Amino acid sequence: MADATRTIHVRPARPDDAPALTAFLNEIIEIGGTTAHQTPFTPESFVAHYLAGPGFVSCFVAEDETGAPCAFQALDRWDGIPADWADIGTFSRPGNRVRGAGTALFEATCDYARSIGLKALNATIRADNTGGLTYYGKMGFTDYKVDKAVPLADGRPVDRISKQYVL
Repeated sequence: MADATRTIHVRPARPDDAPALTAFLNEIIEIGGTTAHQTPFTPESFVAHYLAGPGFVSCFVAEDETGAPCAFQALDRWDGIPADWADIGTFSRPGNRVRGAGTALFEATCDYARSIGLKALNATIRADNTGGLTYYGKMGFTDYKVDKAVPLADGRPVDRISKQYVL
């Protein structure tokens, strides 16, 4: 069992993290049920989406005891939320999670969001993603909107629950 008292190292993501982060994000996509993403990423498309896209705000990486990325959390902006909000996404390496990584990432993300004047964070989670709903609830997010029966790529309808965290 991992030592729950050890410090999780969190740092800004870099382009050279893209292969590792892409690998576990694609594994999450392949498993299904826990991300709105349905199309796999390449390292180049990962960088374009999470590190350099037009809505990019931040991306932090948590490292395991070997220094390898084990989770990441990104903020971006899009037209569907207020200008002083950012959308948050959190992804953990499947099958070999590091206890405390999500909390450490959230602390770094909130500190940065406050430092640039953001007022709130939005998390939109698939209703069938019980782990994601639990995580964001634990971090203090509250529900504010439900988009009913949003179709997946295969046509299956799944509600999307939007939660907010006031900074």
